[in-house]
Amino acid sequence: MFQLTGDESENLRYQFGASSWGGRRYLPYVFTEQGVAMLSGVLRSEKAIQVNIEIMRAFIRMKKALIADKELAGRMEAVEKTITLHGQRVKVLSDIVRGIIEPSAKLKRKIGFRK
Repeated sequence: MFQLTGDESENLRYQFGASSWGGRRYLPYVFTEQGVAMLSGVLRSEKAIQVNIEIMRAFIRMKKALIADKELAGRMEAVEKTITLHGQRVKVLSDIVRGIIEPSAKLKRKIGFRK
């Protein structure tokens, strides 16, 4: 268990949609996943055990969501790199094609007698 900072507490308040008036006179304490697991060893009522199980399931869902976000971020980064590489290759190809279609003025020679 640990105490939240002022910023963390404000962030939680906005997420839960609590009103800005009234409020707490102290910063709230929260449990870590391990703290909830240890708490289950102390609790004895059926309701407390069910609440504890749901809290543990919530921690598991949060972990899965964070892992999925990391995987998604990695995939997006790979796609961005591929798009950048393809963009560079397309530019090189378009420069080559433009050079073939529009020969430079240096290569053009006038035909006939020169004065």
